[in-house]
Amino acid sequence: MSKPIAGLWDCRRHFIKKRSLESIEEFSACKRKSSWGILTSQGSWADRSPLHEAASQGRLLALKTLISQVNATTIDGVTPLFNACSRGSASCVDLLLEYGAKAQLESCLPSPTHEASSKGHSECLDVLISWGIDVDQDIPHLGSPLYVACKSQQIHCIKRLLHAGANVQKGRHLDTPLHAAAQQTSTEIINLLLDFGADINAKNTDYRRPVEVATPSSLVERLLLLYEATPCSLCQLCRLCIRNCIGRSRLHLVPQLQLPKLLKDFLQYRESITNF
Repeated sequence: MSKPIAGLWDCRRHFIKKRSLESIEEFSACKRKSSWGILTSQGSWADRSPLHEAASQGRLLALKTLISQVNATTIDGVTPLFNACSRGSASCVDLLLEYGAKAQLESCLPSPTHEASSKGHSECLDVLISWGIDVDQDIPHLGSPLYVACKSQQIHCIKRLLHAGANVQKGRHLDTPLHAAAQQTSTEIINLLLDFGADINAKNTDYRRPVEVATPSSLVERLLLLYEATPCSLCQLCRLCIRNCIGRSRLHLVPQLQLPKLLKDFLQYRESITNF
């Protein structure tokens, strides 16, 4: 092949290669644009602020620089505080609350407390409780935080809520937390709710008691049947009565009572009833 022809072929190959690369780049750009279009059509993702992103990823330093948008909401009503609770970042939750984030907005909006309770993020729940949230906040379609935690079998969150004075009877409509727990498998949660005074005879909208919604022949059903046949001890009744008289807002003052440490621990469920 002569040199002029060879040179022509080299130029042709170079031109084809260059056009191929340009086509690939154009395709990639179109694909990225298409992908972004998909993302922006997915509701709340489209209007998530950098603050939402930092909170959902637990990036504390980034969150500090964006803190001026504390109560920003997406189209779905999601706040950065909700994102932080969903992620399980207690430090982000604390920082957001410190700078004015509202833990409880309208009842129709996503609730950080319910999110932490359902996901089992007990440390986030501790922070929320320390900032004075209403542990019995009712969301019509979800119920109380305790009810949500019982449905998800998040025992650490259940303990936090009960120790903070959550109403053991407040669930979703007539369904109590004990109804929710009875449909699951944890006897530990059942015992915990009963210790805090759950009414074993409460009836839901279908007029069924907790034992009647439990799986037949299960350990949960056997435990509830046993509890029905066993009278509540005087110690247990006294503890429940005293805690009710003190009231939820003053339970934190129990350690200051002029009582023996053993009794104060008992009132705070730090001492087993079998020791009395």
